[in-house]
Amino acid sequence: MVTISEKKVNFKSNIRINFNGGDLTSDSGLLIFKEFDNQIGFSQEIKNVLEFDDDVDHRLHENEDVVLQRIYQNTAGYHADDDADDLRSDSLFQTVLNKEILASQPTISRLNSCVNKENMKQLQQVNFNLLDKIYEYEAPEEIIFDLDSTGCETYGKQYGSDYNHHYKANGYHPLLMFDGVTGDLIKAELRSGNVYTSRGAVRFIGPVFKKYSKKFKEIPLCLRADSGFATPGIYRMAEEHNISYAIRLKANAKLYDLAEPLLEKLNRNSETSEKQVIYGEFNYQAGSWDKSRRVVVKIEKPAGQLVYNHTFIVTGIKDKSPREIVKFYCQRGTMENFIKEGKRGFAFGKMSSSEYQANANKLQQMMLAYNLNNWLRRLCFPKANQSDRIGTIRTKLIKIAARIVKTGRYIYYKLAEGCPNKELFFKVLDNIQGLGFI
Repeated sequence: MVTISEKKVNFKSNIRINFNGGDLTSDSGLLIFKEFDNQIGFSQEIKNVLEFDDDVDHRLHENEDVVLQRIYQNTAGYHADDDADDLRSDSLFQTVLNKEILASQPTISRLNSCVNKENMKQLQQVNFNLLDKIYEYEAPEEIIFDLDSTGCETYGKQYGSDYNHHYKANGYHPLLMFDGVTGDLIKAELRSGNVYTSRGAVRFIGPVFKKYSKKFKEIPLCLRADSGFATPGIYRMAEEHNISYAIRLKANAKLYDLAEPLLEKLNRNSETSEKQVIYGEFNYQAGSWDKSRRVVVKIEKPAGQLVYNHTFIVTGIKDKSPREIVKFYCQRGTMENFIKEGKRGFAFGKMSSSEYQANANKLQQMMLAYNLNNWLRRLCFPKANQSDRIGTIRTKLIKIAARIVKTGRYIYYKLAEGCPNKELFFKVLDNIQGLGFI
């Protein structure tokens, strides 16, 4: 007999489907993330740093716990606040978050209504503190500050949302700074949708440059950015902290004039039917600059075309040739993959709260979820899996079904016997437990 809560299928008459399987979870791989969290002190750092201006003195869920719940939901792919209602009684999430029952969507909404700018700065500080731990464990050989902005979708009339001409859409226009070597997200900050690319960028990078130029005096530090960040304030900030840089310039008549001798040389030495490329450099001082700076140029004429493509890069790098600097700058394209990972995997591009500060804090929580995964992946995954994106990681390791059996002494997570990634699961777990953070 088929009941209301049970379904049958047409392709085989003796099959019945229902959701009465008992105490099961579909996200047992989060146990790995919790073990890594415990090793690096991730949750404890959040609880140590966050302080809320909230006068509620009785609650079932502390605000810090709700922040952690959002981070773990985001990691598992549950990005909407409403997903919390479906996960409240999930035994795996209860175990990972050490809660008898999870916070509901209204509780998350109350958190969104009480967060402020200070909480956003606290979450940034949590990220810096955890980055310090990671760098102490695995010292970097160099740090490349890849700076960029991106677009975030908004819905309806959200404070700070505005039309952005570059993205041709309404939304926000946040700043992001990644480590181009590791993919770690060093800093993120939400901005209104209509601000220009470089608005607030000097203030954004200043504390980072000050911190890391003191902390890492013996390794190369370099800033890469596109032409939207080609401003004197950014050059001066980098030079003040002894950080080299490679920043693309927008072409103008003066730059074309200075590159004219290279173009003439290119035409003399090349066949017009072939692809033509030449590199060079010169000193240049724009009207708003306080001094002249080194500019490298690449001039390229594709085969069969009459138009020349010019690339101008202002740089403080002294020990590389123009060709090497252009190649180094072009490698910042990997940052686009980091941004895609954040948007597609951790919902960076979607800000659903009506209040600006709620969205600013959500971006920081997304950043922490992104970094938790990125640190785990590069420190504990086998080399063959270190390039896996979060979508692949969810498929291989997080979305594993398990039956939960509780006895007087233990809680058993009996993972799916047919899981094809058993060896990877246990290898990652062994690597986590061998880290030696605690």
